[in-house]
Amino acid sequence: MTASCATVGGLATDVRLPAGDGPFPAVLVRTPYDRTRHGAEARDWARRGFAAVVQDVRGRFASPGEWHPYTHEAADGADAVRWIRRQPWSDGRLVAAGASYAAHCALVLALDAPEDARPDAVIAAVPALGLADTAREESGAERLLSRLGWWAAHGDRRNSDENALATALAADPALLTHLPLTGLPERLGRSLPSWTGLWRARDRGRLVARAVHARLPLLAVGGHHDHFTEDTVALWRVWGGPSARLLLGPWGHSLLASPGPGAGPAHRVHLGELYVRWARRALAGALAPGRHGAQGLGGADLWLPATAEGEPRIHRTRLLHGRTFTADPARPVRSDDLTVPADGPPDRCLLVTPPLPRPLDLVGPVGVRLRATAHDPSADWAARLVTLSPQGRAERLAVGIVRRAEPPGRESEFTIGLGRLARRLQAGTRLRLEITGHHFPAHARNPHTGQDPVTADRLLPSRREVDPDSVALILPVLPSRPTPTDPAQEILR
Repeated sequence: MTASCATVGGLATDVRLPAGDGPFPAVLVRTPYDRTRHGAEARDWARRGFAAVVQDVRGRFASPGEWHPYTHEAADGADAVRWIRRQPWSDGRLVAAGASYAAHCALVLALDAPEDARPDAVIAAVPALGLADTAREESGAERLLSRLGWWAAHGDRRNSDENALATALAADPALLTHLPLTGLPERLGRSLPSWTGLWRARDRGRLVARAVHARLPLLAVGGHHDHFTEDTVALWRVWGGPSARLLLGPWGHSLLASPGPGAGPAHRVHLGELYVRWARRALAGALAPGRHGAQGLGGADLWLPATAEGEPRIHRTRLLHGRTFTADPARPVRSDDLTVPADGPPDRCLLVTPPLPRPLDLVGPVGVRLRATAHDPSADWAARLVTLSPQGRAERLAVGIVRRAEPPGRESEFTIGLGRLARRLQAGTRLRLEITGHHFPAHARNPHTGQDPVTADRLLPSRREVDPDSVALILPVLPSRPTPTDPAQEILR
């Protein structure tokens, strides 16, 4: 095995070659998170017969230039692909791989690069599909905490400081409440000229729309507790290539490094080994056509086919309090606190289900349908579903938020999507449903003035009314106990 450094298209690049005579297939990882952190990954690929090429993207770490997130990756990646295919150790076959932003780099190579510079297969883990896709929910609600954390750590700088936001919050716990949000970089003590441009991005869904025209195999990997879960599944569903595989476990954004609620021993998958085996089959044209994969059923320590989905069933709830409540952005319902105030004016509509008489397997999208009224021109409606164990332990199960603009005081019927679940609930579990006007600091506060939440400089309370008889909790219930599957078999078939 040999290692070397190169400058490819002016960008810092590490190359690790397998032992023996080539030529070899290659795997390309382009990252803004420091190529030197991928040394073990590159060695694993090389030990298994792949030339591993890892590159710092433009303007990051050892690569010169200016760092403009999501701007230059297709062109710079195309230069890297062409360079690899000209090397004597390359057999011309190439897999583009990466996680989070690096998955974006891989995907734009497959979808936006010229034909001669496209890879032969793509591995996209927890993919950050684009600027607009990461900034907002589909309804427009701004993902404040995750975006400020990323920009504080990585934005407009050559290196990274993973603890930048935590350090700033320790110095100023009220940091995220300062208005306008465009002024937050000043509060951080950092120059972040690209921060305001993040919120102007409006091309959400561009890569998913392009994925329909893909012509190569895809392996999409994600977690049910990742903020990009819906994007990962959407990419897999529409992928136009000859085969698409999905692996979705009870994990967070860092996948197996931080297993989420309900994860068990069976959900600990050796992803590196699986990637190599899939890449070999993809490059050999040995994958069966169509969409296949596996999803981990949290709380049950087993895997189901990715295509498994429960039947939508309506579960009625009982009102505890808050038929009428005040959504006050000066005292918002917090995303990081599951406690419910026991006194004072209600700040949410609170409902609960009876204890489950038997275990319930929920697989698929969750939603809440309701009739409600807001007395403001623009209103956010957040719904949080919490499990209450028989012992009284609370655990967040699902969250969704929508932004609605309609005449103040007019009752309307709408649905709040709460994302996807793959979870077994035990008998005796109750479900607590909270309908609120804010989910802060995960999401920016709607000021209720009609102003853009990013540039708003004043906040007003919002009176809300919910018709509790209209509230329908829609859960995707598997009608019978599922038959487990082997995730590797589903991915490699």
